[in-house]
Amino acid sequence: MSHEKVETNIGLMALLIILVISVGGLVEIVPLFFLKDTTQPVAGLKPYTAVQLEGRDIYVREGCYVCHSQMIRPFRAETERYGHYSVAGEFVYDHPFQWGSKRTGPDLQRVGGRYSDDWHRVHLTNPRDVVPESNMPGFPWLLKNKLNAAKTAGKLQTMRTLGVPYTDADIAGAQSAVNGKTEMDALIAYLQVMGTSIKTRR
Repeated sequence: MSHEKVETNIGLMALLIILVISVGGLVEIVPLFFLKDTTQPVAGLKPYTAVQLEGRDIYVREGCYVCHSQMIRPFRAETERYGHYSVAGEFVYDHPFQWGSKRTGPDLQRVGGRYSDDWHRVHLTNPRDVVPESNMPGFPWLLKNKLNAAKTAGKLQTMRTLGVPYTDADIAGAQSAVNGKTEMDALIAYLQVMGTSIKTRR
């Protein structure tokens, strides 16, 4: 088949482009489904509790991912600052995962347990009270907003259909677990579990 024939027939060219992209995509993507490192949870990984799952939704809703990545690269400069590099097995229960490369603020993948709940509460209300040079906005309304407990069980049920191993008891107890909690409580609970399935040097 001559180049001239392909280049002058737009339908044939489109078909060949689709064919090449499809084959390339299959060769790149399909093997990942059979690698246990990318599909199996790391040892110690647990599904988010009802409160943590609500906190993750708030993290996404408030756009925290716009300035904070959750992907520590395997380079010394990164691991010295943030801790153990991120591995795919940490994120198998995250739908969608929060990887990314945009960092206006620091990477948060290993922030779990690094600061106290009180520190996070002050920081999220007015970041400059604990980090004077911070340009992060405050989120004081999270202190007042209560979680909508009626929706939590449905969220766990949806996550179970996506492969997260929630039990019937987890789903049944979801509403009572978040009853009376504020959005601030939930976001802090999420931050405190972030990246803790892999032990890392502080």
